[in-house]
Amino acid sequence: MRKENIVPLMLAAVLLVLSLGTSAKADDWNKKTVVTFDQDVTIPDRVLPPGTYIFKLLNSASSRYIVQIWDQDEMHLITTLMTVGDSYPNPDGRSYFVLDTSQTEEGVPPAVLSWFFAGSDDGRAFIYPGYSTTRILQSQYSSQSQPEQ
Repeated sequence: MRKENIVPLMLAAVLLVLSLGTSAKADDWNKKTVVTFDQDVTIPDRVLPPGTYIFKLLNSASSRYIVQIWDQDEMHLITTLMTVGDSYPNPDGRSYFVLDTSQTEEGVPPAVLSWFFAGSDDGRAFIYPGYSTTRILQSQYSSQSQPEQ
């Protein structure tokens, strides 16, 4: 084989490898998380009945704070929400949600306060009008980090 024929083949192989590598990280980019709630939960402006939902970041390079919530088949977009950044140590590396269980009023479902990504200490806090998520988050986190006596 001549040298002129090898260069285009090598270039094509490199481009193929690069294109496969980019598509393999789709879930890492949008932080797709499948969650099943066994009770009603509140998100800003609505209540989600028990069921399976998909949370993911909007596919946008300009704003990584827009969260989409889909039905379990990803066929129906339930809502799109603005969030703010949140951070808390995540030693086991799994994604998880923080719910406000401090509500004492009967019949009021717990609010989803934050969603934390798998493999990261980063997450997103949901914005509720007239609701101090900061106060609730601080009390939730401080009770989690206190050793039992």
